[in-house]
Amino acid sequence: MYDETLLREGDRRNVVDRYRYWSLEAIVADLDTRRHGFHVAIENWQHDFNIGTIVRSANAFLAAEVHIVGNRRWNRRGAMVTDRYQHVRHHPSVAELHAYLAEHDVPLLGIDNLPGSAHLETMQIPARVCFLFGQEGPGLSDDAREACDGTFSIAQFGSTRSINASAAAAIAMHAWVRQHADLTSDEAWRG
Repeated sequence: MYDETLLREGDRRNVVDRYRYWSLEAIVADLDTRRHGFHVAIENWQHDFNIGTIVRSANAFLAAEVHIVGNRRWNRRGAMVTDRYQHVRHHPSVAELHAYLAEHDVPLLGIDNLPGSAHLETMQIPARVCFLFGQEGPGLSDDAREACDGTFSIAQFGSTRSINASAAAAIAMHAWVRQHADLTSDEAWRG
């Protein structure tokens, strides 16, 4: 369970105290016993800088998996190494993502402020779900909109047309946590 090198040289990783000095494999194995029922998917057609921060939030909220749709390469800087603890899958197209999720009985919900989108604040989020986020700026691609089992939007009250994609992702994941996570257990780390 413990990493001999870390025990000898010290552990300067950004991990909670529970995982201090544990090997990477031991941390992932422990996380795998507790992962939540939601997945996160991000379209990556323009090498979006938000992908890394979405992966970091997915790790913080303990997503089952993260899916990168489109270009295989993505900017990992914002992930701050949390992608090592998260299961990250690549899908060349939204259709392939949708097929993978269908095999695992996971509905695909797009997050975009499109006409007809449900309000995140009032919807019952499925316990098993994949949230799909589009690129910063253009939002969900046409293929993504067609593949989604539904879309929802996040209430906004200011003058901007949209909020940052990584902020929207964190809000959606937290909404899932509020509805489905066991917040009474010691597994919910609070700092």
